Amino acid sequence: MNHKDLFMAFFRSGMLGYGGGLSAVPLMQREIVDKFGWMNDEEFSDILALSNTLPGPINTKMSGYIGWRLAGFWGLMNALIASFLPTAILMILLLTVLNTYKEKPWVQGMARGVLPIAGVMIGVLAWDFVKKSKTGLGWLMTIIYLVISFVVMELLGIHPAILIVAFIIVAMFSRKKKSDQAGER
Repeated sequence: MNHKDLFMAFFRSGMLGYGGGLSAVPLMQREIVDKFGWMNDEEFSDILALSNTLPGPINTKMSGYIGWRLAGFWGLMNALIASFLPTAILMILLLTVLNTYKEKPWVQGMARGVLPIAGVMIGVLAWDFVKKSKTGLGWLMTIIYLVISFVVMELLGIHPAILIVAFIIVAMFSRKKKSDQAGER
């Protein structure tokens, strides 16, 4: 494990993930899975799902765990520092400047212009996960889970972490049931 590559992977995803932690996730996936091949899409998806169940910023949780998994304690420290320190410094500097000029049209236009880009990045990541779900679940179950998720989160207002835990429990019992049936044969 090259610590310089680890630092740069999380530095790039942290610096370019404008709009919050979720917008950095597709960039992180591109670095971790596509560029360096440190894990596959399924492993990355599992880490993302579990990170969503814990409190705190998603980017920091994922960076810390992935860094730990790849290079132990120093990998964790490297990934965390690369994820938050440069952006924290830039945030302090840029927000000071932007707050000074917040009434200027160029600042207001810049803020409005970035939102659609962040939305598209998150949408592309979501569509990637839907396509990958087809492989493990099939289209019918994927669509059923999507509808259940939409109803539970958007219409009933239940927190996504509760839904994720519920799906994990269902998966555990369905796998246990399948393995019990296989053992009876």
